[in-house]
Amino acid sequence: MFWFIPRRHILQIFLILTILITSCAHVPYTERPQFILISETQEIALGADAYQEILKESRLSSDTAIVEMVRQVGWRIARVSGRPDYKWEFNVIEDDEMANAFALPGGKVAVYTGILKYTQDEEGLATVMSHEIAHAIARHGAERMTSSLVLNMVGGSLTGAAKVGYGIATGVGIVLPFSRKQESEADHIGLILMAKAGYDPRKAIDFWSRMMASDKKTLPAFLSTHPADEKRIAQIRAWMPEALSYYKP
Repeated sequence: MFWFIPRRHILQIFLILTILITSCAHVPYTERPQFILISETQEIALGADAYQEILKESRLSSDTAIVEMVRQVGWRIARVSGRPDYKWEFNVIEDDEMANAFALPGGKVAVYTGILKYTQDEEGLATVMSHEIAHAIARHGAERMTSSLVLNMVGGSLTGAAKVGYGIATGVGIVLPFSRKQESEADHIGLILMAKAGYDPRKAIDFWSRMMASDKKTLPAFLSTHPADEKRIAQIRAWMPEALSYYKP
């Protein structure tokens, strides 16, 4: 039996297959396949626009020592990120109540002063920043934007879509958690990045242990989107041999 397929349906099928093929990407290091409908050029432009909006409505830290430390740690990680095309930028937002950080596509990174009491030192800061940068280079936000677009849930401006994708609310910080899979992936990639940057990845366990021991009544914002538990720390321990293979003190 022969099936007749109208010409317009053949074109539609061809278009769908083309989109599926050209939209297939892979996460660095883990090689997990991704379905992403947003080009990197568009994603980077959206990230830059969203970043400028956030900075306009935030108060930047004037503490030169803190700003210098954040930029020093950031640049060490950026140099080993495999993204020389990113226009990296690192800023510190003055907000002691917001214990958080984020990285947008294109290398736009911000650290809130509230997280510093938990990071405590450069290695702790490197743990947080490498984790957030891992989300950006793994294009987790683009994945989330694609899911929203497919479900027709994103309205408003494209910059707004970028904020949805990366969980950003201007003046508030990170408000939407990444999926558990993406969080785990960012932990994995982040360990490798901090090790390649010359930071001891074993210090990541110290940071997450401090997070897990935090007073539940004063739960840091970082924990609302990055749950610290025994399973997470066990995964980090399991990846440690791989991360240490990149570590050259």
